[in-house]
Amino acid sequence: MKKVGIAIVGLNFGRHIINQIVDGEASEYIELKAVCDIDEEKAKEFSAKYSVPYYTDIDELLKEESILAIGLYTGPSGRASLLEKIIDAGKDVMTTKPFELDCDAALAVLRKADKLGRVIHLNSPGPCLADDLSLVFSWAEKHDLGQAVACQMNVWVRYNEKPDGSWLDDPKRCPVAPVFRLGIYLINDLVSMFGEAEKVTVVSSRLFTGRPTPDQGQLTILFKSGLIATIFASFCIEDGDHYQNGMTLNYERGTIYRNVGPQRLKKAGDSKAELYLVMGNPHEPERRKIVETTIVTGVSGQYQWKNFVRAVNGERDGEVTTPEKVVAGLRIIEAMAEASENDGVAVVKSVEI
Repeated sequence: MKKVGIAIVGLNFGRHIINQIVDGEASEYIELKAVCDIDEEKAKEFSAKYSVPYYTDIDELLKEESILAIGLYTGPSGRASLLEKIIDAGKDVMTTKPFELDCDAALAVLRKADKLGRVIHLNSPGPCLADDLSLVFSWAEKHDLGQAVACQMNVWVRYNEKPDGSWLDDPKRCPVAPVFRLGIYLINDLVSMFGEAEKVTVVSSRLFTGRPTPDQGQLTILFKSGLIATIFASFCIEDGDHYQNGMTLNYERGTIYRNVGPQRLKKAGDSKAELYLVMGNPHEPERRKIVETTIVTGVSGQYQWKNFVRAVNGERDGEVTTPEKVVAGLRIIEAMAEASENDGVAVVKSVEI
């Protein structure tokens, strides 16, 4: 597979993507061609380190015909306008979560990309269903688990952040910060599995952070199917078990666990998911049995670089994420922001189909 040349725009978070391209899992598929940041000193630093040209103006970067793709890692607010500029220049895009705050602008630019035949991929939701979520569907069908009725999800880490004047300090641009920044993966997982939501409630607290935004939050989501899900996200916990994206998914006749519990086969920090299916016997209620267990490497939230290169080359079979599915997750964020400012409850708007 021929590598695709990419320019990374936004070097605060983009530096982590460059590591993936130069030394990590993206190196097989992607070649770093340029860097871009409005901070010229930062752009010069990365240019010298990786021996690539630098830009401080994205308009100048987009004139470079040898660069086929842009990795866009600026803040989510106003990202749709930058994406429109990029696809109008004939470039394809890999970007990140959270995708955008303006749901209507997000839907418009994603639909425009489809119309133009341009690629916009992000890590969450990924273009294709990740192996861990595919396995959930497979087990549910294989073992006739019935209807999914409830889901409890969590993600935590310990940050000791200081205010820096960025979008991360702004409750409008970063609502219920831990859920917006980390819980968005879990929101997108839920939407990928269960579709649109109907209503949300939210609570948050501020314990240790120096930022004016919360460092703990819990979001409860009522889905249109009747499933009730909770997402707890925290920047307050140091236990060596960070970013696990734990999930307890209850069906009528069984429960699927992902990365849950103190004892697991996978090592903390592994980019893998460990899943268990537990079932009972209606004739022997005391009999609890672990029916399935496995570890998968294709984890929801990872950048699907191989699929990105295939899509750039015109191969998009297997993609299941539509503009509407991306925006369904953003509608939950929109409602969460409204709930956090009012009485803690908000209705989720439907996605325009």
